[in-house]
Amino acid sequence: MRAVLSERFPDHGILGEEFGLDRPDARFRWVLDPIDGTRAFITGRPTFGTLIALLDGDAPIVGVIDQPVTGERWIGAAGRATVFRGGLGGQAGCRPCPRLADAELSCTSPEMLGPMEPRWRRLAAAVRRNYWGGDCYAHGLAALGQIDVVAECDMKVWDWAALVPVIEGAGGRVTDWAGQPLRPDSDGTVLSVGDPALLDQAVALLRA
Repeated sequence: MRAVLSERFPDHGILGEEFGLDRPDARFRWVLDPIDGTRAFITGRPTFGTLIALLDGDAPIVGVIDQPVTGERWIGAAGRATVFRGGLGGQAGCRPCPRLADAELSCTSPEMLGPMEPRWRRLAAAVRRNYWGGDCYAHGLAALGQIDVVAECDMKVWDWAALVPVIEGAGGRVTDWAGQPLRPDSDGTVLSVGDPALLDQAVALLRA
């Protein structure tokens, strides 16, 4: 991926989990996570994926979630509707779910919550049902209207940058647990909601 991007966009920066940052002063920066969900990958579960994002300054403007086992791919771009390829294909879309009591919640692992777990448990107590596991695939499912809330911690920019255009292009919102836009220096908390009406409700429970 680095070789292709460097050839096509020689003036762009590239940041990846494995090999650091090239051209740090570039306005446009590609952010790569070749295997999001390493634990799922090495234990044979199919929920890992590849994440590709393009940032303009600190703002994600393009995002791709690619799920190689199922052949599914989400493509999001700022100002455009998210496209889903695989399965039935076509345009993605979050589902209407204005009440937390009716919402499906997901988180990759309780281990990632650390000292944030009591705050997360407040949210979990308010929803209809909670699921563990999923990594980036859970956020893709949110963009298809199958999950309503994903609340996670300990996320680096390569973990979340691709998610923002995908979910927001499907009608949802992505912020930190305080409801603020995500930035490379954010605190690592990530909150994805399919219905924007859920954002303030979830933040009220997750806020310190």
